[in-house]
Amino acid sequence: MLNELKNEWKETLESLLKKVLNTEEISPLTMTEPPKSELGDVAFPLFQYSRLAHKAPQAIAEELKAEVEKSAHPDGEVIIAGGYFNVKLSVQDMFSSLYEKVIGEGSSYGMNDSLKGKRIMLEFSCPNTNKPLHLGHMRNDSIGESIANILKANGAEVMKVNLINNRGVHICKSMLAYREFGIGETPESTGEKGDHFVGRYYVRFATWEKEWNEKIESARRAGDDELVKSLEESHPDKKAQAMLKDWEDGKEDVIELWNLMNKWTLDGLFESYRNMGISFDRFYYESETYKYGKSEVLKGLEQGVFYRESDGSVQIDLSPIGLDKKVLLRKDGTTIYITQDIGTAIRRHDDYPFDSLIYVVGSEQAYHFKVLFYILKQLGYSWADELYHLSYGMVNLPEGKMKSREGTVVDADDLLFELESLAKDEIVAKGREALVEDVEKTAHSIALAALNYYLLEVTPSKDMIFDPKKSISFNGDTGPYLEYMGARISSILRKAEEEGIAIDKVDGSLMKEGDELALIKLISTFPESVRKASDDYDPSVIASYLYSLAKTFSHYYHDNQIIKAETEDLRKTRLALAKMVLITLKNGFSLIGIPFLKSM
Repeated sequence: MLNELKNEWKETLESLLKKVLNTEEISPLTMTEPPKSELGDVAFPLFQYSRLAHKAPQAIAEELKAEVEKSAHPDGEVIIAGGYFNVKLSVQDMFSSLYEKVIGEGSSYGMNDSLKGKRIMLEFSCPNTNKPLHLGHMRNDSIGESIANILKANGAEVMKVNLINNRGVHICKSMLAYREFGIGETPESTGEKGDHFVGRYYVRFATWEKEWNEKIESARRAGDDELVKSLEESHPDKKAQAMLKDWEDGKEDVIELWNLMNKWTLDGLFESYRNMGISFDRFYYESETYKYGKSEVLKGLEQGVFYRESDGSVQIDLSPIGLDKKVLLRKDGTTIYITQDIGTAIRRHDDYPFDSLIYVVGSEQAYHFKVLFYILKQLGYSWADELYHLSYGMVNLPEGKMKSREGTVVDADDLLFELESLAKDEIVAKGREALVEDVEKTAHSIALAALNYYLLEVTPSKDMIFDPKKSISFNGDTGPYLEYMGARISSILRKAEEEGIAIDKVDGSLMKEGDELALIKLISTFPESVRKASDDYDPSVIASYLYSLAKTFSHYYHDNQIIKAETEDLRKTRLALAKMVLITLKNGFSLIGIPFLKSM
C-alpha cells in the first residue's frame, strides 16, 4: 500500500515535471528515503534536471510544489529539503484499506506473481553418504528451504532437488575402514544412528592414513627403502582408489558393502531431514548420474570440445575463461566430481525443463561452478546461461573452524538436541509447562526457530559464527523472540475475543502514536520485502524485516493499552492493528522456517 502511494506520487511528479521543464521527454525520477522521518516518507532528488532547466534543484522543487498545489495529486504533505522534493504520506488515510487487504488476503498477504510462469529448480543439501549432517549442512538446508519458500511466494513453480553424493573415493574410504576394522558390528548392535555409525569409520580412515604415513616416515628415517616402497604401495589411500575402480567395474562384494553402508547412512540422513523440517521434491544419486556425465565427456571428446592428454586422461582447455585446464576423466577412465555434475545437469533439464537452476553451494566451490557452466555451454546447451551458483559463506563456532576428517564438526542432530534441551530448560524455569501443553513439541519448535533464524539473519555470502546459547535467547534479535511476540499478540486477540470485543469498525484517524504509524508503514512494505528477498536470493531481508516489525510492536505494546484503550473505537482500531501485525509475522515466519506458536 505504501509503495503504491509512492509510485502514485512518482507518476504525478513526472507528469508535472514536464510542464515545469517545458519538455515532453525527461529521465525517470529516482525515489529514495529521507535520512530523518520528520523529512517525510519518500524523497525525489531533482539534481539531474538542473542543467536542463538552468536552475538550482531547490528552485525546481519550489516550482514543482506550486504545480502540485494547483492540480489533483495523491494524499500527502509536501516538504522541500534543498534539492529534494519530499512527501510525508498520509498513513492514517490508508489504514482502513490496508486492514481490508491484509485481512482479505490472510495467509497470502505479501505474496505476488512477479515470477508467475517461471519454472525454477533449486538444488541444495547434497550430503555425502560417508558421514552425518553437520552445522555447515544446516546452513545450506536453511538457505535452500527458505529460498524455495520465497520464490514460491513470488509466484514461481519450484522443484527442490537433492543430489546424494553416494559414490567416489571418499565413500570408499569409510567402506574400506569398515572392512578393515568393523569386525561385523552394525548400527543396530552399537545403538548408533546409521549416518553417525558410518561417519565414525570415515574418521577412522583418516586416523589409519595418518598412522600409515608415520610408518612410512619412520622407515624413511631408518633408510629402509624397500619397506618404504612396500608401505607406499599398500597405502590406505591407494586401496581406496582401487576400491573405487572395483566399484565402477561392478565387483560384487564391493557393491554389496556399498549398498549396505549407503542404506545405513540414508536412513539416518532422512531422519535428520524430518526433524529439521527439510523436504525435497526429487532425489538424484551420483551413482546413477555419473554415467551420464561420462557419456557426455566421451561425446565431447569426439566433437573436439575435450582432448586426451598423453597420460590417457580426458581434459578441457580453460584458457578462454582465464583458467588452466581441467581433468574430466582420469587416466584409468574413472570419473571425478565435475563429471557427474555435467551428467546431472543434463538429466535434470530433460526431466524438468527449467527456466533456471540454482545451486546452493558454499563459496569455496566458485571455481567448480565457473568451470561446470563453461563446459555445458561448450557442449552446446543454451540453457547453461540460466544456471546460477548461490554462494554462501562458512559457518563456524566461537571456538573455531570445523573439520570432518578429524571428527571436529558440529553434528546436526546433536545441535538440534542441544537447542531443544535449552528451550525445555527455559520453559521449566519460567513455569510455563501448563501453558504450552506439549513441552517436547514446543521445545522442538523453539529450537527450529532459533536455528533457522540465526542461520538466515546473515546475508548468505558472508561467513558467520553460530552460538547455540545466543540463538535460543528469548530476548533480542532471535527466532524465539519472534515466536514469543507472535504468541503474545495471539494472547491479546484471544482475550479480546473472550471479552466479546469484535473488530467491526476501524478508524485510521485514531492512529497517532509514532509506533502506530511506524507499524502501518512496516506492514504495508511487507510485499516489497518479499519481492526484494526473491530478487536478491537473500532470506536475511525477511529476517531483518520480521525483527523490525516485532521490536516495533513490542515497544508500542509496552507504552499503549490495547484492550483497555480509552474508547471503544480506539480499542477496536488498535486490535485491528495487532491482528495485521500477527498475520504479517505468521506469513514471514513461513518464509524462513520459524514455526508459529499460539502460546509460549
